[in-house]
Amino acid sequence: MANEKQQSGLMFNALTAGSKIVGSITADSDFRIDGMIEGDLNCSGKVVIGEAGRVKGTIVCQNAEILGLLEGKINCHQQLSLRASGKIHGEVMTKTLIVEPGALFNGSCAMGAAGAEKPAEKK
Repeated sequence: MANEKQQSGLMFNALTAGSKIVGSITADSDFRIDGMIEGDLNCSGKVVIGEAGRVKGTIVCQNAEILGLLEGKINCHQQLSLRASGKIHGEVMTKTLIVEPGALFNGSCAMGAAGAEKPAEKK
């Protein structure tokens, strides 16, 4: 527990509307997406996909809040919140999943201890 990073919320990365990244991203702090990403995102903090945000690829993060669209996979080690405007088409692995009425989820989900495992720990 002592080695866990605590995000202060003071530092974060953002991809604004109208921006697009194709490739892999690694972030040590929270990441908000209001543009488009085609590729993989590995984030040590929280990932927020805003209502205008689109991700096509794989996300690995501690926590996530989806208000936009995710097409692909997400491995969220703690809590994933799928908001009413959010859409997921793909595979979800998480410790805890919150889905608001109106959200769209098409795919598979693994939850609890198995869902929260980090990819390197899987057997």
